[in-house]
Amino acid sequence: MKIQLLPSTFDAQGRARSEQRLTCYVVDDRVALDAGSLALALSDAQRETVRDVVVTHPHADHVATLPIFIDDLFSRLTAPVRVHATAEVVRLLRRDVFNGTVYPRFDELHNGHGRVMEFAPFEPHRAFPVAHLSVTAVPVNHIVPTVGLVVADGAASVAFTSDTAATDDFWRALDTLPRLDALFVESSFPDALGELARVSGHLTPAALARELAKLSRTLPDVLAVHIKPSFRETVVAELAALGIENLRVMEPGRVYEW
Repeated sequence: MKIQLLPSTFDAQGRARSEQRLTCYVVDDRVALDAGSLALALSDAQRETVRDVVVTHPHADHVATLPIFIDDLFSRLTAPVRVHATAEVVRLLRRDVFNGTVYPRFDELHNGHGRVMEFAPFEPHRAFPVAHLSVTAVPVNHIVPTVGLVVADGAASVAFTSDTAATDDFWRALDTLPRLDALFVESSFPDALGELARVSGHLTPAALARELAKLSRTLPDVLAVHIKPSFRETVVAELAALGIENLRVMEPGRVYEW
């Protein structure tokens, strides 16, 4: 399984910068998990192969360029882009994004080949197919309806917390898995802003350590993500100071394989 965190920003030479303002992972060049930077950072080849997008929650940094991605492809799509989300998140995307004002109701539009977008609602705790993958969503503790994800391809299994503060169901679900090759866990704010992190539904490095302690298994790979750019240097140092084996900060643009 190959996973890439799409960059949010680039330097003058077009190289990915470390600051992460938008969230979008691409799995095996075929499936997007969230869509913050989807339309901005896909390669030309990925733009032709990504047709499934799993949305964890409706915050702008996770869905910002989803409508632009579909708009860019509108005339060329021979099958709809499938947007997978819980029924509640589908409702919010219809109300707040694909509402005829912010962007057209793409799920109602045709381009001559058929519809250009379709919603595919899923239920938490029930595995559902997305392209060649099996995905299971588990609700987490954020300020809007949000799910973490477990993604498997038959050979590897990885998990994404999405945006969350302290939570329990997610870790219990991970403990039941027969294997888990990697965990992508958020760490948005430095420890000094622990109360802000709590009320906004996020983790600090210290809170991340407390969450990992809820697991009864040792993880071979833990990647910290969703670090607020304003606090990146401090958060990275605090993560390193935890001394947690196999914990590292994920690099935007780099392709990781399991």
